[in-house]
Amino acid sequence: MRRVISVLLVLAMVFALAGCGGGQTLDGSAKKVVMITDTGGLGDESFNDLAYEGILRAAEDFGIQYSVLESATADDYAPNIAAAVEEGADLIVCVGFLFEGVLAEMAVQYPDQLFALVDAQVDAPNVAGLTFSEEEGSFLVGVAAGLMTETDKVGYIGGMQFPVIEKFQYGYQAGVKAANPDAQVFVAYTQSFDDSAAGKENALAQHNQGADVIYHAAGGCGIGLIQAADEQGFWAIGVDQDQSSLAPDHVLCSMIKRVDVAVYDAIKLVLEDSFTGNDIKYALSADGVGISDNAGNVPEDIMEQVEAWKAKIVAGDFAVPYDLDTFEAFEVPEM
Repeated sequence: MRRVISVLLVLAMVFALAGCGGGQTLDGSAKKVVMITDTGGLGDESFNDLAYEGILRAAEDFGIQYSVLESATADDYAPNIAAAVEEGADLIVCVGFLFEGVLAEMAVQYPDQLFALVDAQVDAPNVAGLTFSEEEGSFLVGVAAGLMTETDKVGYIGGMQFPVIEKFQYGYQAGVKAANPDAQVFVAYTQSFDDSAAGKENALAQHNQGADVIYHAAGGCGIGLIQAADEQGFWAIGVDQDQSSLAPDHVLCSMIKRVDVAVYDAIKLVLEDSFTGNDIKYALSADGVGISDNAGNVPEDIMEQVEAWKAKIVAGDFAVPYDLDTFEAFEVPEM
């Protein structure tokens, strides 16, 4: 059954959420945004939660109304979209590339409805694709992993194996290669974004092979990785938002991906009547992706090297690999 979290102003006291609901928008009229989660749902400590943060900030700044529909499975996508249209949403935010096929059909079915799609693009004038250069941020945490490992063995755990998740993998592997060409990278996919037990199982398997730093791009599965790191005493690298709060002593750093900023920007475009359906790319050069270490676990000398690599990427000195072909052709540039 579809779970619905309604967070309008009239419920603000009930849910203890500041800034919700029915104020005035930039153009003086009431607007409503409906967010539809991927299967990881709220509480994934990852991109669903980040998208929600963008909506909360827009509610605080602009006084919009909003609600959230959670998807237990992919079968919920189409019904949730139909329900959001029925609610009278001015903008429907679909969180995750798995919405791509369904939204391609439903954007045609509802041509007057505006959509923002996180992590994918749909060729329709009423859909704005919010995409990211995940490989660039992943390269930076790969450099950190390559320099921090004491075993010359590190790991990567992805969720469902699609091109957007492989961007994390190959960017990370390139960063490891640049920093430590002797390091071996173990790769595993959970084929899920909400199975924390699978994340933990894969992390323990890689650690048992010697990996002492493991990066994930697996949504809620990553919580299992971080639990394993905390229990076994190795380093985990978080994703999407700074995940150091989950295990301050064992989350080395995180690859941040500003889904919150992208969702906020899309809402603002609707409020300004300037939403065109154009796709928007968030790259390292605009801080759309990056590296974060709120716990202060990355030594200063290593972070200096990470920043040096960041400067080269931003300057366009080399392109970060994003798939198997570009990774196999990748030659580490001179520093």
